[in-house]
Amino acid sequence: MITTLAIKNYALIDDIRMDFKDGLTIITGETGAGKSILLGALSLVLGKRADLNSMKDASKKCVIEAEFAIEKFKLQSLFEENDLDYDAHTIIRREILPSGKSRAFINDTPVTLSQLQAVGPYLVDIHSQHETLSLAEENYQMQVIDTLAENTSLKNAYSEQLQSYRFTAKALEEAKLKKSEASKEIDYNTFLFTELEEANLEGIDQAALEEIYETLSNAEEIQETLSKVVQLYSEEQIGTMETAKEARAALSQLKNYGSVYHALWERLNSVIIELDDLNEETEQIATSVEADPQELLSINEKLQTLHKLQQKHNVATVSELVKIKNTLEANITDTHNLDSRIETLEQEVITLNKEVRKTGKAIHESREAVIPKLQEKLEAILAKLGLPNARFDFKLTATENLRENGTDMLELLFTANKGTTMGSIKKVASGGEMSRIMLAVKAVLAEYQTLPTLIFDEIDTGVSGEIANKMAAIMDVMSRGMQLVSITHLPQIASKGAQHIKVYKEDVNNVTETHLKTLSQEERIVEIAQMIGGKNVTDSALAHAKELLN
Repeated sequence: MITTLAIKNYALIDDIRMDFKDGLTIITGETGAGKSILLGALSLVLGKRADLNSMKDASKKCVIEAEFAIEKFKLQSLFEENDLDYDAHTIIRREILPSGKSRAFINDTPVTLSQLQAVGPYLVDIHSQHETLSLAEENYQMQVIDTLAENTSLKNAYSEQLQSYRFTAKALEEAKLKKSEASKEIDYNTFLFTELEEANLEGIDQAALEEIYETLSNAEEIQETLSKVVQLYSEEQIGTMETAKEARAALSQLKNYGSVYHALWERLNSVIIELDDLNEETEQIATSVEADPQELLSINEKLQTLHKLQQKHNVATVSELVKIKNTLEANITDTHNLDSRIETLEQEVITLNKEVRKTGKAIHESREAVIPKLQEKLEAILAKLGLPNARFDFKLTATENLRENGTDMLELLFTANKGTTMGSIKKVASGGEMSRIMLAVKAVLAEYQTLPTLIFDEIDTGVSGEIANKMAAIMDVMSRGMQLVSITHLPQIASKGAQHIKVYKEDVNNVTETHLKTLSQEERIVEIAQMIGGKNVTDSALAHAKELLN
């Protein structure tokens, strides 16, 4: 329940603070006094978007703060789901800055507008004439039926099953689409894969093959050149080795004459040793090089295949070709596995469809079972409210469609008079009748669930006399189990309040301001007397007011 509402710098309000009691609170005041301003401020606390034009003084900050006692509503899980700090005494503050920016806080922690909007409906339920129109909406009608049928667990199960069914059905469609697209490419991908597979790419050293190819292609030239080199090294008398050995023999005669000559001899001796190794290795290489036309042809074919594949796939290395081959293989495997996946998904879709329809049927049956009771209760309350001939017909139809709240369609037909044809409630019910129906609905719901603070904004529109007394009595009964606030122009309803707040306007320094005042018993008598007979209070109006209050 709301315990306190404080408003600063909003519309015609400068700075007010109002404490609320449990039970029925009545708010009265002349038209234009500012009753709607209170609802506007409270709506901001509940998550309505802010408007800079709503500030009384645009140069100052607007602050609206509401305190709630929420222990009995068991909202801990709601706070956890929305990442909020829970407190049995919760304070919500909304600020509108002169810059136009808006800030919101729950228990002094900054929150987003969406977090505020998630919590708001569990704290206060405001019913203005506009909200009464929700009676004509199928979703609202279903919610009322489901409350009486206690369908919460069934609807939660249905929602989870429907989500799983839709997710799996979407996965099935995506798998079928993927197969359709893959089927167009499977033959080409298979051809490319086979081509790469037959190339035996694993273990191929392209650089080594190219070197062998160059050797075999030039075998004769290599042999001839190496033989010539060997000859130049070792030919008698004029060969490099022989000449170097003669020079070494000559230097050997001088090496004992000093370190310079000895160093020359050692360097030349090292050269001779190296030349000897070079000569020996050159002879071995020359011997190993042989022309092999068959191997040359084989290597040439391998290299030609590699070059064509690299050009075809726009890559430069064998390792890149291997990666492409592996990717193609995975795609081909996935395509072949799609049939199995599609078959599995089809079975899952069938199973999930059966489950969600089974739950939908259970919801339908529980709704059907409770409709007669709801219809009887509503008609009984409306009879007390001056509609003794009011009749409802809840046309609940099971369909094949999987809707968000079940498989049912609902059409609510209504008539307020005997001998008239029933019609859609939004077409045949008058404003006054809609107000009374809404009150009847809320009175029934109050028997089955703990409602948040309920605010009726002139729900008594279009009623008077004894009907107003009956409406007041119903509100009085409802308020014994919940906090109910009624903004009213009817003295019959105003007299039932445990708390009576008057909204009035006053000129302060040539500026009109809205003020609130909790009325004493004597002040209530005068206020109700004025509601009965106008500003000029008569003795009979005062007597009538006292009678209503007693």
